[in-house]
Amino acid sequence: MADQNNEDFLDNIDEAEAQETAFETEEIDEVAMAVEQVVAERDEYKDRYMRALADADNARKRADKDRREANMFGGTRIARDLIPVYDNLNRALTAAKEAEGEASAALVEGVELTLKELLSVFERHGVKRVTPEVGDRFDPQMHEAMFEAPLPGTSAGDIIQVSAEGFVLHDRLLRPAQVGVSSMAG
Repeated sequence: MADQNNEDFLDNIDEAEAQETAFETEEIDEVAMAVEQVVAERDEYKDRYMRALADADNARKRADKDRREANMFGGTRIARDLIPVYDNLNRALTAAKEAEGEASAALVEGVELTLKELLSVFERHGVKRVTPEVGDRFDPQMHEAMFEAPLPGTSAGDIIQVSAEGFVLHDRLLRPAQVGVSSMAG
């Protein structure tokens, strides 16, 4: 039979190994938890980084869009203010053409040149005329109906008179063309 001390020693070894294994398992669990925590923290920082990149990209795109719009439509107020100048030059040209005389020819030529220059400046800056013709269909997006009247030979919604041209800046309406519209049915 084995010595009692020898068995105690073996029991102590098993117990010591069990304690050491438990300690190692505890250390491994602590390290695993620390790794999980670091991975979770890394993932959180990565998510924040990706969101910050997306926000920065969106801000850049928004700024580019705002800059393009400001470039395209920044002159809206001055263009609207110049439209009455165009109207007045047109009226002066019409009145001068109706007047007789030699002085009138020089005046007509001067007003025509001024009007051409104004239209050239408009064109350079993206301002275009909306010039409907009699017989065209009324478009509420581009025309303003000043009156409605029955006119034989027309159908409802046909333009029967153009009072004033309209203007657009690129694709934005500055002033609708002012027109008279037929109210005839058929």
